[in-house]
Amino acid sequence: MSQTALYHFLTSVPEAAAIWSFLLLLALGLLAALVARPEREPAPDAVPEPADADAARRDDLVRYAEEVAVAAAGAAQTARRRRERWLAAQDEAERAWTAYDEADAAARRLAGAAALAAPRTPRTPAEYAARERWLHHAAMTAHWRGDLTARQLADVLAGRNGWDPRRHPAEQETVLARTVRDGRRAGWESAAERERAAWRDAELAAEAARTLAAEAYAATVALRPAPVYRSATASAQPVPATVRNARWRPARVG
Repeated sequence: MSQTALYHFLTSVPEAAAIWSFLLLLALGLLAALVARPEREPAPDAVPEPADADAARRDDLVRYAEEVAVAAAGAAQTARRRRERWLAAQDEAERAWTAYDEADAAARRLAGAAALAAPRTPRTPAEYAARERWLHHAAMTAHWRGDLTARQLADVLAGRNGWDPRRHPAEQETVLARTVRDGRRAGWESAAERERAAWRDAELAAEAARTLAAEAYAATVALRPAPVYRSATASAQPVPATVRNARWRPARVG
């Protein structure tokens, strides 16, 4: 029995050793193949061709030039509108100054006449009623011309803020002329301030339009192809000696 077991053991050991040897060799071969196999390098990023890069750059320049041209055109229109607005404000300020100058001249003329003594009139209720009617009529006329505001007219009709219908019409006319002059002066100062503001806006718009126009011109120039210059030495190329010494000769016959 022991001899039989020993016999099986001895006969199975070489087979197991051969199997293990084969497996060991296979593992070593796979390991060597893995070690010897080079690592796969990552694929480099696609580098654009020079022609594609130039085309993309030119497309960007074209798009930028178009955008700047549109902006420059819009800025030019804005500058034109601002200038027209400034010219209108300037005309308004000039008209306001003319109106104020006329009112000031009338007030000074009436102030000079006020130095004379007012004519004596009977102080009767009818006289005071006539003076009141004259003042109301003159105030309403000034209001219709735009020389008195609605609040000032209400003060005249109510006899408030220094308006006294019992005064002589000459005195009332002087006070009314001074009030009109002061109102026209305030209107001229307001118109002059609007004219200055419109001028500042027009100057800013004009400067923006000039800047965008220069930028649009530079963008257009950048789209033009660069000129090719040929040197003087390159244009004069040497002529071979065989060509210089060539002469026309008749062909020989026979």
